[in-house]
Amino acid sequence: MALRLHDTLTGEKREFEPLEPGKVKMYVCGVTPYDKSHLGHARCYVAWDVVYRYLKFAGYEVTYVRNFTDVDDKIIKRANERGMDPLALAQENIDFFYADMDALGIARPDLEPRVSGTIDEIIAMVQRLIDNGLAYAVDGDVYYAVDAFSDYGKLSKRPLDDLRAGARVEINEAKRNPMDFALWKSAKPGEPTWDSPWGPGRPGWHIECSAMSTTHLGDTFDIHGGGRDLIFPHHENEIAQSEGAVGHACVNYWLHNGFINIDDEKMSKSLGNFFTISDVCARYTPTTLRYFLMTARHYRGPINFSDAMLEEAAGRVAYIYETLLTVKAFLRETADLPHFTGPLPHGEVAEGLAAKFVEAMDDDFSVPRAMDPIWEALRALNELASTRKAARKPAAATAAGLIMAAIETLDAVLNLFGHDPEAYLAEHRALAASRRDLAPAWIEERLEARRAARAARLWAEADGIRDELAACGVVLMDRGNGSTDWAIEEKAPEGALDDVDAGDLDA
Repeated sequence: MALRLHDTLTGEKREFEPLEPGKVKMYVCGVTPYDKSHLGHARCYVAWDVVYRYLKFAGYEVTYVRNFTDVDDKIIKRANERGMDPLALAQENIDFFYADMDALGIARPDLEPRVSGTIDEIIAMVQRLIDNGLAYAVDGDVYYAVDAFSDYGKLSKRPLDDLRAGARVEINEAKRNPMDFALWKSAKPGEPTWDSPWGPGRPGWHIECSAMSTTHLGDTFDIHGGGRDLIFPHHENEIAQSEGAVGHACVNYWLHNGFINIDDEKMSKSLGNFFTISDVCARYTPTTLRYFLMTARHYRGPINFSDAMLEEAAGRVAYIYETLLTVKAFLRETADLPHFTGPLPHGEVAEGLAAKFVEAMDDDFSVPRAMDPIWEALRALNELASTRKAARKPAAATAAGLIMAAIETLDAVLNLFGHDPEAYLAEHRALAASRRDLAPAWIEERLEARRAARAARLWAEADGIRDELAACGVVLMDRGNGSTDWAIEEKAPEGALDDVDAGDLDA
């Protein structure tokens, strides 16, 4: 099956046909760095990272552009409050953004233009819109005349009259229509400014993405991505600007990721349920958050975020790494055995894993369904690594090696399985203990006391310590060599998370 994408503009799932065979040009709206990045940003950029990685995995040469809106009302307001230069504040938060994205395993785009570095191109596009009769200047400001663009509203699928009736627009007598939006804003005290044909000022919000996308990807490109909250007005205005400037459609496929809610409510500082990425990654591993955001639902659907769901995701990722730890030890143990050439146990898993994965991903990047064959493979690996009969070990080791190789290849898309298992599980265990207000050092002290009690044959005392730890959620695993490992009690995964059928999201 060929790759099919759900296009927001047409409302249909269509076969992907790039403008140039073998090449993809993709633009994604970036952050406005006035503060640290939050869970909504994580949901958005994990989704587009998977799209980017899968397109490359599928053999396309991808040019990925994601911008920074480093000139904006919110940045200026926050910088003035802190007595900072707006561009310095933007850079500070861009540095935080990179730290968050790197922790989540999100690949850097090929190009990351900024508004502050695109002023000449923005001014040129604004002038072009004026020349085309789609914009007008008033006292140093320039506005887009939405009435002059007949297709305005086609992305959000609402007529202009409906948009006008439902819009919250600032009263401005300089506008010909309350829906007209600023392309260029005249200079005001305390704001960064640049010279322009209309006087000193700075760009409006929407014009930047039209200028940056067409500057770096050309007048027509393949994919434009972003959050559903950007459909109106930002992407609607982008269409009006870009098509108004060049005279034709500029984007072949509009893709939008769904919202993230906190316990069924919209994330909001006023509701006290606002979480930055660093907030969450102080309590759960970044890999847990990445896994949750990829698999909780299809990228176009809304995600409901809760501690219970993240705890479940943490348990699933720990299960993955426990499996990897066991299997890698098994493969080291059997490294000197000859390669087995006969029928393999779980041979169908090794042979079908990649095809099943690709089939799911080709259906509009359905990661939740793509995880189903991964879980099947992990269960097979656990069974193979438990092989004890010497006669069966060559076949089991060969099969496990093939499945592991397939998983490692597919991880170019998922970017989940690349950590050292022991290091990952140690980090997971420490964070899990911290979430229960347990100090790993205290747990180790109680384990040492239990070891001493067992050595003195004080069995009741040793059992009492085990019960004490169990009451706190600490599970002990006594090993045959006399050592004891511990873990925080978690729900073991029974299989892949339930997927939302992509067809359910086509309406």
